[in-house]
Amino acid sequence: MNAELFDDYLRYLADRRLERIGIEKQYNTNNRFLWMSETIDLAKEKNLFETRVKEYQSAGSLEW
Repeated sequence: MNAELFDDYLRYLADRRLERIGIEKQYNTNNRFLWMSETIDLAKEKNLFETRVKEYQSAGSLEW
């Protein structure tokens, strides 16, 4: 990971957040860190106390 790749990733995240609130993408960059999306995806955020144990994902089930 270097500064340029990380900058692209931040722009990708910004575009995703803009789309979620109904605003057009600004940067149109691709996600170069698919493994980060596996672990930090916006759609997977849940309240710790409202999920069941079976819903947690183990590191062994991630696709690298």
